[in-house]
Amino acid sequence: MARAATTTDAFNAVAEPRRRQILDLLVAGERSVTDLVEALGVVQPLVSKHLRVLREVGLVEVREEGRQRLYRLNGEPLKPIHDWVRQYERTWSSRFDALDDVLEELKQEEEDNGTGH
Repeated sequence: MARAATTTDAFNAVAEPRRRQILDLLVAGERSVTDLVEALGVVQPLVSKHLRVLREVGLVEVREEGRQRLYRLNGEPLKPIHDWVRQYERTWSSRFDALDDVLEELKQEEEDNGTGH
């Protein structure tokens, strides 16, 4: 009996560390399964399983060249992840800016009081 799909979107697909490693390798360009197996140091069936999941959610595209299948990254499905993370980046960026201001004030106070180093 076939197992039901548990990964239906890019968020779930990239939650798995090995899949992120595959995407990291594909950023540089197309790679064959053999190249990915060698780079990752894992068995071919495991790489193929992860590529299937990545392909199903649209993160990876494949083309055939002779007897080889070459995989490449499709970054478009990562946009919702980028948008989601960006909201937190804005929040933390403003908090870090505020912290920088406080630290600068403390440094200035130390220098004004002659306790600066």
